[in-house]
Amino acid sequence: MKKAAKLLLASVLTASLFAVPAGNFSKKDVKVYAETVTNPEVSQALFENAAKEFGVPVNVLMAVSYNESRWEQHEGQSEMGGYGVMNLLDSDHARNAKGDETVSSAELKEQPVDMLDHAAQILNLDSSLLKNDPEQNIRGGAALLAEYAKQTTGGLSSNAADWYGAVVKYSGSDIEETAAEFAEAVYQTIQYGKEKTVQNGDKLILKAEPIVPNKDTAKNIPLRNAKFTNADCPNGLECTYIPAAYKQFSSSITNYGNYDIASRPQDGLDIRYIVIHDIEGSVQSAISTFLGNSFVSAHYIVSKTGEVTEMVRPNDVPWHAGNWYFNMHSIGIEHEGFATEGADWYSEQMYRSTAKLVKYLSERYNIPIDRQHILGHDEVPGLTVAKQRSMHWDPGAYWNWSHFFNLLGESINPSYGKNSSIVTIRPNYNTNIESYTYGNRALEALSSSFVQLRTAPDFSAPFIGDPILQSNGAAGTMSINDWSNKAAVGQSYVKADQQGDWTAIFFGGNKAWFYNPHDKNTIPGDGIIIRPKEGAASIPVYGAAYPEDSAYEGTGIADSARGKADVLYQLPEGQMYVATGPIKADYYHAKYFNDPLTNKVVEGTEEYYQITFNHRVGFVKKSDVEVVKP
Repeated sequence: MKKAAKLLLASVLTASLFAVPAGNFSKKDVKVYAETVTNPEVSQALFENAAKEFGVPVNVLMAVSYNESRWEQHEGQSEMGGYGVMNLLDSDHARNAKGDETVSSAELKEQPVDMLDHAAQILNLDSSLLKNDPEQNIRGGAALLAEYAKQTTGGLSSNAADWYGAVVKYSGSDIEETAAEFAEAVYQTIQYGKEKTVQNGDKLILKAEPIVPNKDTAKNIPLRNAKFTNADCPNGLECTYIPAAYKQFSSSITNYGNYDIASRPQDGLDIRYIVIHDIEGSVQSAISTFLGNSFVSAHYIVSKTGEVTEMVRPNDVPWHAGNWYFNMHSIGIEHEGFATEGADWYSEQMYRSTAKLVKYLSERYNIPIDRQHILGHDEVPGLTVAKQRSMHWDPGAYWNWSHFFNLLGESINPSYGKNSSIVTIRPNYNTNIESYTYGNRALEALSSSFVQLRTAPDFSAPFIGDPILQSNGAAGTMSINDWSNKAAVGQSYVKADQQGDWTAIFFGGNKAWFYNPHDKNTIPGDGIIIRPKEGAASIPVYGAAYPEDSAYEGTGIADSARGKADVLYQLPEGQMYVATGPIKADYYHAKYFNDPLTNKVVEGTEEYYQITFNHRVGFVKKSDVEVVKP
């Protein structure tokens, strides 16, 4: 059978079609194939061949893919779980953004067959091939479109106009307006055409054609009108409300989603943070996920064109950050797009709409507009060592923090640099060009909000590594999702040293160096500086400011249901970090579906400082540190 697998591999490498069904081979052979095949890159020929094989107009197939992924291969790096050029959604993807480490996620019940598995069944292929191989992913998307066309028109029309209903079904949404928006975007792409050079260097061309969609092909699709106009948004912002699903998934009252009921801030849970995310997919994929049986949601979604969809009211607690403490105290805003393709997705309309929304929310809930409280998802820590390793890294290097804060009407450093011991990272986004990698490919050199950190003041020195991300003291990398050696615009650190054009900061328990001639990548900062108390060799750094055990006495909350956070790192003596606070420890107990009487806010007497420890924030106990006077 190994011989058969090799023949299968040869057919993939020598031909653009892979028509031999994998069902003829064992799972072991499929595994051999998956591990040995050199995946074909995305190219025009892959779309043309798949379109011909399944009878789909190539312009429809390419326009759908462009609106799902910008013709780039992606690997399910979000709670949405979309894979590949066609963004095939995988419901088995581990979507649990509640981030409550005191209990494990209940098994998701009544799960419908998803796009990925459905396409794999049509092709008679293992779903892992559709995740990892662009050719099979495109074939899977074409197969789905063909099936949807047969369902909506009874056949495979050669006229692209008659595929409107199939595109509506491909959106994955049963919300009329959401599905229609996706279909309209696809047909606009056909009408105006697109050209793009993808990451492997191939140029893809979709020629403009004046196709007017036949909307009658969607008239028999069961869609519902779920949009409401009473969205909680500022005046002048195009904003609609589609409530996320809040429902029980099985007979167990602990198996529910996709958020928790609260009464913030009246119940004692102050709204302290706004977390900026990207979807790693389309608006439609996010809305569909938040409406389905999943363990994820967010307060708001912002599209590339600037439209805002509210899905959870700010007083409730959606599951978005992967850290329950931050969910308790934050508002989550998702953005359409992919972190590796941020330059193509993070539009001016998106920045402006989000800035209006953030200003409105910050005024309403008294959230400071600074980089200690307006955070990227990539700056939120995990509650456990394992979770820290798997935390998301969006919105990533291509989110322009400097421009975003200009739109907010605030300096990236509102204190205007009163303390020369503190440096705030602020390279010129337009001239700070970096060439990252992602997976096995090099990304185009683009403007970045990150500076790279090294172990010594020399370009030949290794990058700083992180003991959780890299084992055995390994160095960091140029991978865009490796946050171990990257400091972001607006983050503030204590200056540790200066040698020529190189500046050192205390970062993650290390002394980290970055190129900073004439301070071009920094501005003076301000804030509280803390260090371990005298006599302490090191102090623990946590991913949450949870209460001490004694705070739970008399609450009726079992030990297994209390807020717990691992010690993530040790902050060594002699090192200093910029802090905000102190804040009192608290925890929101919310474990049962639609039972608000059991939801309790537990307040402790322990106090914590929040620090920017590495690329992510962390918490240290006030009792462990002393404040350094300027």
